[in-house]
Amino acid sequence: MTEEEMRKRLEAFRLEHRDLDAAIDALTAGGVRDQLQIARLKKRKLLLKDQISMIEDYLIPDIIA
Repeated sequence: MTEEEMRKRLEAFRLEHRDLDAAIDALTAGGVRDQLQIARLKKRKLLLKDQISMIEDYLIPDIIA
């Protein structure tokens, strides 16, 4: 996978992460308390966060001072 493809995937993951955050907020604020659905969304959001971190770590090298 090229660096450009990784950057595109990173942006897509960030967008989906924000969308999931909005969906979770809407479900909790809307009075519909489907705990199973909320738990699934949160699990997906955590998975995305891990993938985002992994790609960021690859794209931004550690600099030892």
